[in-house]
Amino acid sequence: MTPWEVFAVKYADRNARTRKDSFLFDDNHDQPHDMDYFLWVLRQRDEIVLVDTGYDMEEGERRGRPVRLNPAEALAPLGLSPDDITTVIVTHLHYDHAGGLKHFPNATIHLQAAEMAYATGPCMCHGTLNAPFTADHVCEAVQRLYSGRVVFHEGGGEVREGVTVHRTGGHSKGLQVVRVLTEAGWLCLASDASHYYENFLEAKPFPIVVDLDDMLRGFKTIQALASSKDLVVPGHDPLVRQLFPVHGPDHIVRLDRGPLKGIGS
Repeated sequence: MTPWEVFAVKYADRNARTRKDSFLFDDNHDQPHDMDYFLWVLRQRDEIVLVDTGYDMEEGERRGRPVRLNPAEALAPLGLSPDDITTVIVTHLHYDHAGGLKHFPNATIHLQAAEMAYATGPCMCHGTLNAPFTADHVCEAVQRLYSGRVVFHEGGGEVREGVTVHRTGGHSKGLQVVRVLTEAGWLCLASDASHYYENFLEAKPFPIVVDLDDMLRGFKTIQALASSKDLVVPGHDPLVRQLFPVHGPDHIVRLDRGPLKGIGS
């Protein structure tokens, strides 16, 4: 199989946070704990797969979480425009992962059937559970469904040769992670199956959780999917940009050749 190039593209950050926002159980809850927001690009010659879409300026203003760089514009240094994207893997439908779907009008999306059922079902009657979702984003996914541009997966599935998705649940009922073949080996884009390295390395649950057992099992799954723990890429950890080499502008790092140093080095 031909390996894929993989890039993490940062478009926002949220630095007025503490460890209580990142870990359900922790001894230092009042300590600062920054968060980065990413989307990911998989490239193999002319083939492009986008993993998640981020959220846009409008959503950032509504939630008081400003966007540093519009996700669609953030792809420009990779020679990509939103119209170029025809395949998007949506790891889950939370606002910061599916909030930019409308900006990729030509894309077919790959989604877990469980996530669509969750985001449109009775669980959304609970404010605690629906808070990370925005109705317009979910409606955009439903509109893609009715136009024949949603591919559903139930558990595991292949998107392209060397690119597979795997449901973990936990943070959201239909959360999926992406396994991709790279020059460095099998890499796992964990998305919110592990927001930070510390989540999966120390089995520390993230506070936004719908199924704690699934989340804890997911920490093991993402490590099993990758060739090594150094090739598990968390969804929001600023450490990713320290471990992996910058590719062009400093908001993009390249993942497929492996980190410059291992975790904890």
